[in-house]
Amino acid sequence: MTPIPDHLKPNLDILFVGFNPSIRSSETGYHYANPNNRFWKILFEAGLTPRKYVPEENHELLELGYGLTNIVARPTKAAADIAKDEYKEGAALLKQKIEQYQPKAVCFVGKGVYLQFSGKKSTHWGKQPDSVIPGVIEFVAPSSSGLVRMKQAEIVEIYEGLHHLLHE
Repeated sequence: MTPIPDHLKPNLDILFVGFNPSIRSSETGYHYANPNNRFWKILFEAGLTPRKYVPEENHELLELGYGLTNIVARPTKAAADIAKDEYKEGAALLKQKIEQYQPKAVCFVGKGVYLQFSGKKSTHWGKQPDSVIPGVIEFVAPSSSGLVRMKQAEIVEIYEGLHHLLHE
């Protein structure tokens, strides 16, 4: 399986961070490419994008001020297949990326992503009170995976908080 490229540039409004690429994303080379993943629909419904993008347009998010990366680059069938040492190495690399590119906000697409990054034992949805990287807003949102049992409207409402945070 081939890792997929990050979409990064300095001073992004939001850097979205997922667990790792799915098998489908590895096959296509696009972020959030699994048809069961709701990422693109969530961004649109939360008002973060002017229309619903498709995975093949993932690079176009840079024009909106949004970047894409993952805490672990290795594609797997499920996040449960990621080893503890991969998370540790991935968290260190992610910290370097955030420090280098200095996004205004980092949106962790899943509580587990943030917990692996921060080393914390628990967290809540939304803006985090104390950032790991000073000067960068850290925002925790539900995973967009189709396996998440939350209602779509609840997930969208949390992502709307990110939209409001940027426009305060």
